[in-house]
Amino acid sequence: MNPQLNDLVQTPIPTRHGDFILHLYSNSLDNKEHIALVKGLVAGQENVPVRIHSECFTGDVLGSRRCDCGEQLQMAMRLISEAGVGILIYLRQEGRGIGLLKKLQAYNLQDQGMDTVEANIHLGHLADEREYDIAALILQSLQVKSIRLMTNNPIKIAGLKNLGISVAGRIPVEATAHDDNISYLKTKAEKMAHLLFAEKNLD
Repeated sequence: MNPQLNDLVQTPIPTRHGDFILHLYSNSLDNKEHIALVKGLVAGQENVPVRIHSECFTGDVLGSRRCDCGEQLQMAMRLISEAGVGILIYLRQEGRGIGLLKKLQAYNLQDQGMDTVEANIHLGHLADEREYDIAALILQSLQVKSIRLMTNNPIKIAGLKNLGISVAGRIPVEATAHDDNISYLKTKAEKMAHLLFAEKNLD
C-alpha cells in the first residue's frame, strides 16, 4: 500500500520573519502530524529554498545552547523570508529520531564524558535515526520541481535524492559556535560528516 499524506488544514501565520502559510499534515507512515511553513508560490518552481528541520524541543522552544537547532530554525525562516519564497518542513522526530526522553538521557551521558554519537549508541540507538520519506511526500504534494536544501548534512541530501527529490544545490546553515555547543558541533563534523568549520580553526 502506498503511503498516504493528508493536508489537513492551511492557515496564515505571521512571524517575526514575515508571513507564511502553515500546512498541517497527517500521514500513514508514522501516524504523526508534521508541518510545512510555505512562503510565496512554490508549485512548479525550481531551486526553491527548503529547510527540513527535525523537532528539537530544547533548542527550538527553550533556546538551549547545547545544540544548534534553534538557531538553525530561525536562520532558515529568515533566509526564506528574505528570498520571498521557500518551504520549512518541521518533522516530528525529536532527538535525531530517538525521542525526547532518550535525548535528555543522552545529555546526561554527554555531561559524563561521552559525545553525542557515543551517548546515542550507549542507549541502544543509532547516531542518527531520522528518516525523510514524509518530507519527500510533502515536497511532492507542494509540486516543487527542484530545491536548494538548507543543510550542513550531506546524508540528508543523499536521502532526499534517493526518494526522488531533485536537489539542485545546498545552502549552509552554520550556527554560532560557543562554549556550550562546540564539542557537539565538532562531533557532528568529525563523526557524522556534517559540513562545518570549513573556514574556521577551532582547535
